[in-house]
Amino acid sequence: MPVMMNRLIIPDLRLKFAEKTWADTFQLVRRCMEKSRDESSSREPLERSLEKLQEESNVCTINTTKLRLEIIAKQQGMSFHFAEATCYLSADLFYVEVLLLPCGEVEEVKVVLHGESPVPSESLLQLLRSKNFAAFSLKLQGLFAQYNIPGDNEMKLKLLASLQCLGKDLRKISHLPREQKYSDPEMDLINNGRIGDLIMGKEDCPFTIRFFISPTNGTKTLVSGKLKDLNPVVQAAQVTVVVSNMTHKLQMASVVPQPPQLDPQGYPVFVPLNEVPNEMLPACFLLKLQPAMPMMPSFVKKLSQITDVTVADVDLQWAPLPTLLMRDSLSANSSWEMTCESKMIFTVPLPGGVMHSYIFPGAAWDVPAHRGAVVDSVPFTHPGHVPALLELLRHQCTINTLLRSCFTFHCASPGSVCGLHFEVLPESDSSFSVTFQPPDADSLGVLLVNVLKPHQITCSLFGANARDPSVNEYLSSVITSCMSIPETMRMLYNKLEDITSAPLSSSCSATTEAENDHSAPSSTAVADTSRASATFSQSAAMPNDGFSVSDSARSAMTVAKSESILEINQSPSASSYPPPLVDTFQHRVGNRHS
Repeated sequence: MPVMMNRLIIPDLRLKFAEKTWADTFQLVRRCMEKSRDESSSREPLERSLEKLQEESNVCTINTTKLRLEIIAKQQGMSFHFAEATCYLSADLFYVEVLLLPCGEVEEVKVVLHGESPVPSESLLQLLRSKNFAAFSLKLQGLFAQYNIPGDNEMKLKLLASLQCLGKDLRKISHLPREQKYSDPEMDLINNGRIGDLIMGKEDCPFTIRFFISPTNGTKTLVSGKLKDLNPVVQAAQVTVVVSNMTHKLQMASVVPQPPQLDPQGYPVFVPLNEVPNEMLPACFLLKLQPAMPMMPSFVKKLSQITDVTVADVDLQWAPLPTLLMRDSLSANSSWEMTCESKMIFTVPLPGGVMHSYIFPGAAWDVPAHRGAVVDSVPFTHPGHVPALLELLRHQCTINTLLRSCFTFHCASPGSVCGLHFEVLPESDSSFSVTFQPPDADSLGVLLVNVLKPHQITCSLFGANARDPSVNEYLSSVITSCMSIPETMRMLYNKLEDITSAPLSSSCSATTEAENDHSAPSSTAVADTSRASATFSQSAAMPNDGFSVSDSARSAMTVAKSESILEINQSPSASSYPPPLVDTFQHRVGNRHS
């Protein structure tokens, strides 16, 4: 019955408004919006209708521009008023002035923070002049989130002042000398800077830190059937202040001495909070991650150890880490996500027509230690927390980037041919193994990848007849440079083929034999691995029926890796992150809770 009514009403509406001008239609929708004031009646459909009308009309007058800005302001929760050819989009702690010309074009845009003079914004001006209202709305959303501080007026002003002090201190820390690790200055600033790439000081830009960018180094991805350069992914965090259930001592002045100094360990020196103006407030600072980041429980725990502020886990939903990374990578195609997630098999195209298949066994990853949760914000209370937090977040980003390199936007389909198959298994919270069949061999090989720190990744090769002791060093260099498991495995295969085909001197063989006595799996393990390789090959040749390594093969791999994994677990750098972080920080900051 409602469908029949619509069929009768729509033609009448079209006939009624056929002779109406755009201005009359806009005015009618606005009148409907004014009438829709009660909470039970949503104005959102009317706002969408008015926005759509303005997009389609493509008419630029002072009224249409004013209406467009009014809709944007209300969508962001801001108030709007118009006076003397100027639109005012206002929040509690800032407002935006947009001066219009009689023709409807934008003459000038200014951003005004509380208690400060108007500052022209060239970026917002260019967005409005180019009619890019969507990007303008996003910029406004960022500003509103930055200064949408809860509380009464007195509380808002105190928290704003504390946030501004924090920003000034972070800028001082960012200028301290440091060792350069990357040849690219921008990448070194983002990935290696104590505060990353700090974006602040401009009224039209939110207070943001870019702290991780994945290197591409010519890595390719499949787009519309063609290999194209992979765009780097930037991880950022917006810095703001929010209310908290507990009171915290927040700075109301700088805690960085003048001139800024470093302690013997290279950490910034801070003045204790009780020696500078401070306030006990029911609030804390916040790193709002952009985008939200899948993290393992051990890393979430370390975040709280750094700040003494608990990361709320009430809303965290735990799932195997690869599953969370897959959902993130495949969010643009949810129909593929279900297929990929059930099989956990991904094909990766590489240069030269090579295809790899990567398998993530669900049972191995679906254990508490290797589950993850998507974390969207990290609370803290002191500028000295930020360098340590960023380093820990970079550590997780590095692990995520390596695992995510095995995913693509398409899955293994029936009839697809993939010559090389790999199984990825977790070993610890910062290491995993890649099992494969080496070229011209009837036994399995294992590559152990250990992410000791964001800038320190090591590879250890087992069971692949690698007679060259420099292979591990070579692979560690490759994976640190490209941050890609498939690219590293491609280079490993090339290296193994070169080693297999090259003649070996007796001295080299003797050296390798001596080394293998200490580091390689036992002869029994190698024999078990050889017997299991047939099962591996048969399973790997049938990607459409799923993939599983036999129990005997997994047992052999465990033996092959046991010594290396034991070494990782006993290594001081693997047991905590970083080892002296919490104690050293407490010493540096001083008695901040007093």
